[in-house]
Amino acid sequence: MSVAAERMGRILPSQTIAITQKARALKAEGRDIISLSAGEPDFDTPAFIKEAAIEAIRAGETKYTDVAGTPALRQAIAVALKRDFDLDYLPEEICVSTGGKQVIYNVMTATLNPGDEVIIPAPAWVSYPDIVRLADGQPVVVQTAPETGFRLTAAQLEEAITPRTHWLVLNSPCNPTGSAYTTDELQALAEVLLAHPDIWILTDDIYAKLLYDGHQAVTLAQVEPRLKERTVTMNGVSKAYAMTGWRIGFSAAPLELTRQLVKLQGQSTSNTCSIAQAAAVAALSGPQDCIDEMVEVYCQRRDLVVDRLSAVPGLSCARPEGAFYVFVSLKDLLGKKTPAGRELQSDEDFVQALLEETGVATVPGTAFLTPGYFRVSYATATELLEEACRRIRRFCESLTS
Repeated sequence: MSVAAERMGRILPSQTIAITQKARALKAEGRDIISLSAGEPDFDTPAFIKEAAIEAIRAGETKYTDVAGTPALRQAIAVALKRDFDLDYLPEEICVSTGGKQVIYNVMTATLNPGDEVIIPAPAWVSYPDIVRLADGQPVVVQTAPETGFRLTAAQLEEAITPRTHWLVLNSPCNPTGSAYTTDELQALAEVLLAHPDIWILTDDIYAKLLYDGHQAVTLAQVEPRLKERTVTMNGVSKAYAMTGWRIGFSAAPLELTRQLVKLQGQSTSNTCSIAQAAAVAALSGPQDCIDEMVEVYCQRRDLVVDRLSAVPGLSCARPEGAFYVFVSLKDLLGKKTPAGRELQSDEDFVQALLEETGVATVPGTAFLTPGYFRVSYATATELLEEACRRIRRFCESLTS
């Protein structure tokens, strides 16, 4: 008899984590590896944020906090949501969790009954469907198209809705495509949702501050206030402030739901790290120009990667509006063989061969529910990106029919 619960058979290990770990293992063996697989800023956490954490330690802020977070952090989050999205939330409507992933896990575990459906536009972050399955829900994957910028259309949303639909998950800017919804596109989705009053919405806005070319961050509850009472607005400090290891995410939601999230969290992890919470207060309340500096560099790197890879025969990619990823089509290369004799039947074959034969780690589109692509993270040093693009080009040019 297996020791594992039946629910564990519904999920797979995260492919992004698996590839990143393999790249680290190869590097430890002495291989020359360039990892473009992790969704993590290469910038250091800004100094003023680190100093706030050090001061919190010195001040003895090393005890348990309220399960939902310190009053200071929940107040800072409420102020930031008003500043950034013109959203009004009380501190009591906010729950601070150990990263954005726990927010999603809490929401789905607290609300889904067996068989409830969750609409997930694809390409999508790898963990959405597995978290839904762990909560006894049923992911309903809706494949979006490159022609619409990989954004869900109102017609697709309407077609996907059934009497079992409980949630819609919207991620903008999107991991892995970098696509960002406009106000008009969100309003079109809102019109559909207003006609279906039993559907709740989870907006994953974790990359909302990483936008380029004048694009402005917008979220659904901001665009259509009538949906605010059935929307969970999720965000955090990981991406915008280069604080992935600090593990701070948060939800803003109607009070009744927030109370359920706090109750669940109180019986699992309880509060997040008190020191990390103090750092998050500084991040949200302090000077925001550190984000502008990172965004400027990311934008330059984005253009470098898009321009270099778009010029490679057999590859194509759009110029993303936000986040720090490029989602590259490799469909024209499927069926070819590598110099080592490996036949590329899938995007997974391509990514494995690219890593093993050139030392460049990326993530297959299959991990994001969209085969035929691979994801490149440009959150790494510019000189490494240049070398990685050279290796990818040489690899693709070396393929034979």
